[in-house]
Amino acid sequence: MRQAQSLLVQAFCEPTSVAFLEEPQWDLLIRQARRADLLARLCARLGQYGSLARAPARARNHLDSARIAADQHATTVRWEVRCLKRALSGIELPVILLKGAAYLLADLPPAQGRLFYDVDILVPKVRLDEVERALRKHGWSFMHLDAYDQRYYRTWMHELPPLQHLRRRSVVDVHHRILPETASLKPDAEKMLSASEPLEEMGGVHVLTPSHMVLHSAAHLFHDGELEHGLCDLADLDALFRHFGKMPSFWDELIDSARELDLMRPLYYALRYTTRVFATPVPGRVIDTSKKSAPRVVGKRCMDALFTRGLAPDHESCNDSFSGLARWLLYVRSHYLRMPLYLLIPHLVRKAVRRQFKE
Repeated sequence: MRQAQSLLVQAFCEPTSVAFLEEPQWDLLIRQARRADLLARLCARLGQYGSLARAPARARNHLDSARIAADQHATTVRWEVRCLKRALSGIELPVILLKGAAYLLADLPPAQGRLFYDVDILVPKVRLDEVERALRKHGWSFMHLDAYDQRYYRTWMHELPPLQHLRRRSVVDVHHRILPETASLKPDAEKMLSASEPLEEMGGVHVLTPSHMVLHSAAHLFHDGELEHGLCDLADLDALFRHFGKMPSFWDELIDSARELDLMRPLYYALRYTTRVFATPVPGRVIDTSKKSAPRVVGKRCMDALFTRGLAPDHESCNDSFSGLARWLLYVRSHYLRMPLYLLIPHLVRKAVRRQFKE
């Protein structure tokens, strides 16, 4: 990662180091954090270490504004989860939360200052029709009405098309798997569903187990081709590793679950880049075990070159001459991991043609 980018990473790794920043550096730090969707989380992080007082007035205004927006966002998400719970209670199905909403409702460290733009839930595939009817009955409607998009989601993807509430404009993504049906990796969602844990403070709402939560986050990040907020997702993994890593059995359960769910390669990438970027503390034996699932030497160097750039904030101070190419290659890679070539090529051609017509 370039030296300029290390300004944002250093602020996360060593929050007290901001005491030595000059005003132009603060300006750059704010711009990088905003671009990475980490501004509110940076505010929370600096607040934990008493470093907010060191910020110049202008920088402090941006940080405080982001914090207030994040607090309002958290209140809205909690209400949306209650609405989802009410909608699904009629079919006696718990709301199993994924990613951001799960971190928030379970009061986990990644939730501090985290912004996310939809609520993700996991349901059994055999009950998709019931869930769809229940949500539509309570005011949610599909955002994508194009026949091809509907077929694309329902035939090949791991989720229904996004549903948006007609009045509140909130969005829910209904997953029945954590990776697409056509992906090369096929983790068993039923095992994740059956092992999910209820939240004591909100009956009828569940979250994944710690190991499954980490593995879902890793699979999402390292199979997704849109990495504009990749550093934000990597920060999630860092926070989860640090939090759950204090549990005596977590690391063994993580390795066992990764093997059982066929997610050792995403776990390898998660461990490799959290330790490289955020110096995440991980037991050596866990690192050694994950390396058995690493690509060969040439593949490893190629992925390092791509992810080092792809996980950086998309800001001019963090980009180099190859950043655009790296992000494009990761985008193509993500689709290749999702779909076989005989489906992928027509799909990408169709998307390109549609984009051209829209422009």
